[in-house]
Amino acid sequence: MTAKYFRSLTLGLFTLAAILPLAAQQKRPMTFDDMMAMKRLGETAVSRDGRWLAYAVTTVDLKANTKTARTYLQSISDPKAMPILAAATEPGDSGLQFAPDGNSVLFLSGRGNGTQIWRADFNPATGATANPSRLTSIATEADNAQWSPDGRFIVFTSSVYPDCPTITLADQKSGDQCNSDRDLAAATSKVKAQIFDHLLYRHWDHFTGPKRSHLFLLDAATGALRDLNPNDTHDTPPFSLEGSSGFAISPDSRELAFTENLSDQPATSTSASIFTLDLTNPASKPVKVSTSVGGNFTPAYSPDGKYLAWRSQARAGYESDKFRLALYDRAAKTTKNLLPDFDNWVDEFAWADDSNEIYFLSGEKGGEPLFLVNLQGKMVKLGGEGESGSLLVLNAAGELIASNMTVARPAEVQLLHVIGDPLSTCKGDCAGSAIAMTPLTHLNDSLLAQLDLAPLEPFWFTASDKVKVQGFLVKPPSFDPNKKYPVKFLIHGGPQGAWGDDWSYRWNPELFAANGYAVVMVNMRASTGYGQAFVDAVNGNWGGRPYLDLMEGLDYAEEHFPFIDKKREAALGASYGGYMANWVLGHTNRFKCIVTHDGMYNAESAFGSTEELWFNTWEFKGAPWDYFGKPDSENPFRKWSPMLSAKNFKTPTLVVHGQKDYRLDVSEGFQLFTALQLRGVPSKMLYFPDEGHWVLKPQNSQLWWKTVNDWVDEWTAKAASSKQ
Repeated sequence: MTAKYFRSLTLGLFTLAAILPLAAQQKRPMTFDDMMAMKRLGETAVSRDGRWLAYAVTTVDLKANTKTARTYLQSISDPKAMPILAAATEPGDSGLQFAPDGNSVLFLSGRGNGTQIWRADFNPATGATANPSRLTSIATEADNAQWSPDGRFIVFTSSVYPDCPTITLADQKSGDQCNSDRDLAAATSKVKAQIFDHLLYRHWDHFTGPKRSHLFLLDAATGALRDLNPNDTHDTPPFSLEGSSGFAISPDSRELAFTENLSDQPATSTSASIFTLDLTNPASKPVKVSTSVGGNFTPAYSPDGKYLAWRSQARAGYESDKFRLALYDRAAKTTKNLLPDFDNWVDEFAWADDSNEIYFLSGEKGGEPLFLVNLQGKMVKLGGEGESGSLLVLNAAGELIASNMTVARPAEVQLLHVIGDPLSTCKGDCAGSAIAMTPLTHLNDSLLAQLDLAPLEPFWFTASDKVKVQGFLVKPPSFDPNKKYPVKFLIHGGPQGAWGDDWSYRWNPELFAANGYAVVMVNMRASTGYGQAFVDAVNGNWGGRPYLDLMEGLDYAEEHFPFIDKKREAALGASYGGYMANWVLGHTNRFKCIVTHDGMYNAESAFGSTEELWFNTWEFKGAPWDYFGKPDSENPFRKWSPMLSAKNFKTPTLVVHGQKDYRLDVSEGFQLFTALQLRGVPSKMLYFPDEGHWVLKPQNSQLWWKTVNDWVDEWTAKAASSKQ
C-alpha cells in the first residue's frame, strides 16, 4: 500500500466517522457485566453552607464477589469540577455528615473495634478532609449517627442487651462490659441453639436474637455516652426497609423525636408511634405525640422549631395503608393531616427553609414527581422525570438535591430548581414548568453512551370492570417494528408496589430486554400511584382482580403491538409476583414457561412460617383457624392458594428461592418444586443457601441472570421451532 493511498483511506475513514450521527455509531445491548460495572450511587449529604455535596459510590468486583463503597465530595456551585475522594475515609466507610460549624465531618467506619463513629477535619474552601479520629468505642458498635444542630452531641443507634446495666453519664463501663461479655460468650459457645419466648424471632434474613436497638447520646467534647432508652425491650427505632434513621433532633437541640412500636406482639402490629424526649433532663421520659393507630414514621422538625411532621397511616395492622403527611403544632399540641384530599402516598418529605412549606415525593402513574404544600394545605405538583429520592433542601432560593433515575439510567445526584412561586402561579399541576433539573454527578455516562437502552413506554387499557389500568413496554435493542419478538411478562412484588420509570440492579427491564425480548409490565390492582382504592382492591382478593388486570393488560399489548409474538411469552415474578406466577401456573397455559422467585405457594403454611404476621393477617382477613369448618370458597387462605390448583400445572417452571428468606420461607419453594416434579411438569429449582428475599451477592446474581435467561430462551426457542 502506498503512503498516498494510505493517507487517502485514513482521511476518508475519519471523514466518514465525523459525519455519522451518534445514533448510527454502533450501540450495543447491555450485558450483565455492564450492569455490574456500573457505579451505584448511595447516601448523600449537603454542607450547611450549601457549597458541598457528599455522596457514596459503590463499585462491584465480580471476580472477588464484593461490593465496596467510597465517599466523594463535590462542589455544588461548579458541577463540572472533578469530585474529590474523601481522604479521611477508607473503603467501606459510610454515613458522612457535615458538622454544623462546617469545619469537620463525621462518618461511620469499621476500622479498628467494629463499626464506630469517626470525626475528621474538613476544609470548606477546598473540600479536603484530614486527621480522622475515633469518637466511640462502644462494644455493641454504632450506626445511624446524627449531629445535633448546635454541634454539641451526636445521637446514634446501637443494639444492646436490655437486661444489661444501662449506660449512663454516671456509669460508662458496667453496661458496656456486660454487653461485651455477653457477645463474647455467644460467639465462643459451642452451643448455637436459641430459645424463643416471642414472635418476630427472625426478620427478613436474620434471627433477631435478644438484643434491641436503642438510641444513644454522645457528648462530642467529652465522649460521654447515655442510653436514651434504658432497659427498653423494644427496638427504637423499629427496623425499616427504607433505611431511614427514624429519629430527629429539634433545631434548638433540646428535644429528640423518634419512632417506636410498643406492642407486646410486634409480629402482628404496625402501630409505630412518634415520641418526643426532653434531652436537657436525664430523668425525662418519652412523651407520645402521635394519635393515629396506624404506623407513624420519619419525624422531622421545621427549621423554626414550631412544628413536627411525619408520615402517618390511619389503619392499624395495614402496612400498605396510605401514607399521609401529619403536622404537629408543638405549642398547641395539635395534629392535622396536611393533605386530606391527596389520594396517593407521601413517600418522603423535606421542610423548606422558611418553615412555611414542605416538599414531598409521591409515586404517581409510574413516576415519582415532586410536590409542594404549604401549612394551610395548598398543594401543587412541580413534576420531574423518572423517580427521585433522598430529598435534601439546599437553600431558601428553591434549590434542592435529590437522587434521580429512569429505567434507562441508574441514579445520579440532581440539582432541582423550583422556578418562581408555583403555589401562586400553578393550578394544582405545574406540568413540569416550575422545576428545572441539572445533573451534578455523571457516574456512568461513558458506559451508558455505549448501550442501546430503550425508554419506558406507557400504555393504558380499560379493565373488564371499566377501571383504567396502566402498563409499560420496553423494546429490545435494535428494535425493528417489522419483526416478531418473544415477550418477558414481568409481575411486580408487594403486592403494593409498582413498575415505573426507575432503575434496578435486581429485576432490570433493560437487561431482560437485552437478548431480544419485548418486556411488558402491568400495574395491576394493588399497585401504588393510582389512589388508595386501587391499592386496597387486592385485600382478600389476591388471585382475583389483580390476575384479571394482568391477563387483560397482556391481551391489550398483544392486540396493539403487532411486533409481539404471543405464541412465545414467558411470565416472571418475585415475592407477590412469585405468588402470582404460581397462580398463573394453575389458571392459564398461555405462557411457554414461568419463572417464580420467592413466591407464596401454600397460603396456610406461609402464615405459619412467615415473620411479619400483620401482613398475612390483613391480606387474608384473619388467621387460617378463623375459617375452620367453612368451605374453601369462603376461606381466602384456600380460595387464593396456588397449591390447590396443582392438578392444572403444565407450564415449564423455574423455581427460585433463598434459604434465608424469612418473609416467604424456603419451604414454599420446596413445596412448589415437589408438586411440579410429581406432576411431571418440566421444572428446575435454583436454590441459594446464602441469600434472603433478594439475591444480593454479585456472583449469585450472575448465576441468577444466566439461569433465568437460559430457561426463558430454552422454552421460547422450542415454541418458535414448533411453529415451523
